Amino acid sequence: MSQDNENVVADEEGKPLKSRTDFIRALMESDAQSGRFDGRVQTRFPPEPNGYLHIGHAKAICLNFALAQESNGICNLRFDDTNPETEDEQYVEAIIEDLRWLGFSPDDIHHSSDYFPQLYEWAEHLIHAGLAYVDDQDSGTISKQRGGFGKPGVSSPFRNRSVSENLDLFRRMRDGEFPEGSRVLRALIDMQSENMQLRDPIMYRIRAVRHHRTGGDWNIYPTYDWAHGQGDAIEGVTHSLCSLEFSDNRALYKWFLDNLPLDAPAPYQTEFARLELTHTVTSKRKLKELVERDEIDGWDDPRLPTLKALRRRGYPPSAIREFCSFIGVSRTNSRHAIELLESFVRTELNATAQRRMAVIRPLKLIITNWPIDDDGRPVLEYRSLMNNPENDADGTREVPFSGELWIEDDDYRQDPPPKYFRLAPGREVRLRGGYLVTCTGAIQDDDGNVTEVHCIYDPLTAGGAAPDGRKVKATIHWVEANHALDGTVALYERLFTAEVPGEKTGEPIDDLNPASREIINGCKFEPELGEHLNDHVVQFERLGYFAVDQDDPRFFHRTVGLRDEWAKLQRRQTGGS
Repeated sequence: MSQDNENVVADEEGKPLKSRTDFIRALMESDAQSGRFDGRVQTRFPPEPNGYLHIGHAKAICLNFALAQESNGICNLRFDDTNPETEDEQYVEAIIEDLRWLGFSPDDIHHSSDYFPQLYEWAEHLIHAGLAYVDDQDSGTISKQRGGFGKPGVSSPFRNRSVSENLDLFRRMRDGEFPEGSRVLRALIDMQSENMQLRDPIMYRIRAVRHHRTGGDWNIYPTYDWAHGQGDAIEGVTHSLCSLEFSDNRALYKWFLDNLPLDAPAPYQTEFARLELTHTVTSKRKLKELVERDEIDGWDDPRLPTLKALRRRGYPPSAIREFCSFIGVSRTNSRHAIELLESFVRTELNATAQRRMAVIRPLKLIITNWPIDDDGRPVLEYRSLMNNPENDADGTREVPFSGELWIEDDDYRQDPPPKYFRLAPGREVRLRGGYLVTCTGAIQDDDGNVTEVHCIYDPLTAGGAAPDGRKVKATIHWVEANHALDGTVALYERLFTAEVPGEKTGEPIDDLNPASREIINGCKFEPELGEHLNDHVVQFERLGYFAVDQDDPRFFHRTVGLRDEWAKLQRRQTGGS
């Protein structure tokens, strides 16, 4: 097992870092001391290739890889590809790409379809042992006969078929003799069990569908429950980690393995709480509904929680890993504030992102006493600005400056409200890295809209400091007008207005935020934003962190703002100001 680019849970020498204790690590430590698996640790991440990975998967990925690395073990990627109707090679490739982007390289890549021959052989083993039978009933009837909690199950009339008859029918199912849906293979366990998963679960169903890997080789396909644990055993997995919704499946997982001729100690299943975020849904079905209804632009729409969407929005993979490590693992489901995830993103980008200046709602500013050259144009000079004050090694850049600038529209008020300290008639402010300027007035159109602000500058305040020591209460950013690049910015709010989408109506789409995105054209960027960047995320000074679009170098998505909303939320919850 390895991790691309940098280590996830290792120090600079490559040694595993000590992690906080949790119940899963305690179980693994107990196994190590008892010699249950001869000291081995092997985990796996087993997605179904029927969609794209999302932030919830990130927790499972980070946990499985971290546990393996901490124990000098193995973590594989396995595609549980047992449902050919919904699976596709495009998802396989996307999952591998997302895993690599998140920072992980599995020791090996497997597919449940690799094990179809072995699974079939083991199914015949259970039939020989009188522990599986062919049922001729349709799925609806089988579902009704299983009963419910507090309601007894009804045994199938085919439950007592002979071994020879079951083998004959099962082989004919395999050979494609029967139509789809006409028969299934079921495990013979206990139709009166309180655990519904043990009421003779289906192991195989007939499907006249081509598989994206095995083509038309198979006419029957194993269910997830039949393939999952057996795949773990074949690969040598020691600890099968699942989210809590699979708790009831644990007994079935164990029953299958207990009744098979395994060559090594059987793995066992442990469940942990899945990751849920406020204002977010991670259900594939619900996300698919958004895509199909064109409520969003596709699976990589930056408002979505898919990993490819978070990547496009500019989330650093290291921030996602740190977040997953911070929230840890527990046995109780809970919903984490999305502001917490954003705080990890903001912290990472503050340390790594290059600084640039951009004006997204431009207003022209004219310095009326700025020198003019022989051609009547404002003299051009360059101001030296730091690329990242958090890292001196990132150096500086030269930014053009003249008497014609763009500033943010809300950095000027003709009639300023109380506690407004930016530009207004008669008020002096600092231009970031430039000069102190004093507003002398503004030009308005017939509707009273300000179209141009006029100022005078103090030539003795180059760099923004006054030799006489006078202070100003505001610093604003700017972009030189004659060298500005035009571009577009997308600003994002929560995709869902409710903290728990669908909590009131049962349908998350009812809480969809119609104002979740604002696209602003005509933005003004400093020239450096047209150059190649070491990273695709930059900080627009005073505005937030923005990621350049993968297809358009003049289109930027806001990753997160500059304000720490998580800290604000914590103060509110503790009664602070």
